[in-house]
Amino acid sequence: MLLGPLALIAAAMFAGAAFYINFAEHPARMKLPAAAALMQWKPAYKRGFIMQSSLAIAGFVLGMAAWWQTGDWRWVAGAVAMIASWPFTLAVIMPVNHVLGATEPSAANDETLGLMARWNALHAVRTALGMTAAAIFLWALA
Repeated sequence: MLLGPLALIAAAMFAGAAFYINFAEHPARMKLPAAAALMQWKPAYKRGFIMQSSLAIAGFVLGMAAWWQTGDWRWVAGAVAMIASWPFTLAVIMPVNHVLGATEPSAANDETLGLMARWNALHAVRTALGMTAAAIFLWALA
C-alpha cells in the first residue's frame, strides 16, 4: 500500500510549505516598505498557489485512493482536510488576494501592509489544515 505514505508525503509537503510562508517568508517580507513588500508578495503568491494547490489535490486524491484500498475512514478525513484549503481559499482568502493583486506597488501604504498581515493570518488556516491532514494520515498509517 504505497498510496497512504504518498498521501502523507503530499500533506507534509503542503504543511511544511505553508508553515514556512507563515513563519519565515511573510514575516521577512513585512520588514520591507509597503511597495517592496507588495512587489515581493505578488510573484511569491503566484508560485506558491501553483505548488500548494497541486499538493492539496494530490493529497486529496491519494488519501481517497488509500481509503478505497483500505476502507479506513481516516484516509477520507485526511483527504477532506487537504481539499478544504480550496473552498477556504476561494471564499475567504481570494477577496484579499484580489485587492492585493490589483494594488499598484506605488499605491501601497499602511493599509496594504494591514491587508497583507490579514492575508498571513488567513493563510495560517491553510497551514493548520495541512498539519491536520498530515497528522490524520500518520495516524492511519500507525
